[in-house]
Amino acid sequence: MKENRGQSYFRQKLKDKKRIVVKIGSSSLQHPETGDLDYTKLDVLVRELCDMRNRGKDVVLVTSGAIAVGKKAVHLKESGQREEKTIAEKQACAAVGQARLMMIYQKIFAEYNQVAAQILMTKNTIVDNLNRYNAHNTFSELFKLGVVPIVNENDTVATYEIEFGDNDSLSAIVAALVEADLLILLSDIDGLYTDDPRKNENAEFIQVVEELDDELMGMGKPSTGSDVGTGGMNTKLVAAKIATSSNIDMVIANSKDIKVLHRILDGQDIGTLFVGNQNTYFDFPEFVENMHT
Repeated sequence: MKENRGQSYFRQKLKDKKRIVVKIGSSSLQHPETGDLDYTKLDVLVRELCDMRNRGKDVVLVTSGAIAVGKKAVHLKESGQREEKTIAEKQACAAVGQARLMMIYQKIFAEYNQVAAQILMTKNTIVDNLNRYNAHNTFSELFKLGVVPIVNENDTVATYEIEFGDNDSLSAIVAALVEADLLILLSDIDGLYTDDPRKNENAEFIQVVEELDDELMGMGKPSTGSDVGTGGMNTKLVAAKIATSSNIDMVIANSKDIKVLHRILDGQDIGTLFVGNQNTYFDFPEFVENMHT
């Protein structure tokens, strides 16, 4: 693990990023007391994204939350039924929740005179060469039109997408697909620590990672502090591996204050910054094809 040399240099470079993918997880969108959507956070999130657009940036939002929103809409509680039924319930809830979630996003984006578009992706979107080519062209055209693509996994028709890891890996794959230069993961954690800070008070915070080696990858924890999201630190490190190997900088930051987004772009020391490696090549379609095999 390298020393945090040049930390200020790497942070200042974030000011020049032109194409940014922002991922927000399920737990960051909801009130923990009720599980209902936190409209205040949603409004601040959309305002921050629209301000990025006003800075001249291309912006993509990768959002979780469809299944959780759908469960609330149909008043579905957790049950001990067999796994097949559970997956079917998740897919049904996604069908209800995705429409509701997108309607809310569209309404808030419109309040800031910004157009948003929905893109639902499956594994085949990336693995199939023609599908990947078409998806890339769609994103490119949306950027030309000044539209903000809102991406989610198509949980309604697939099962492996639900297992991707709360869209952490998906957001990195999207970042590679659209040739972004910055990925920001908003989560319920401050960033990467040497150990779980909830269990070890001596855990040290890591500000900048210049090289994502095996030692750092081993720090990933499979658990998550939320019963809403599915992604733990291990999925975030996998996302960091995908991003940095595609020469994309990535920041993990706490979604407690959504306004960290513009502060990150201002070069402030927020979250953990993983520095993109321009000397590597990452075959992300092959990576996706081999997921869960």
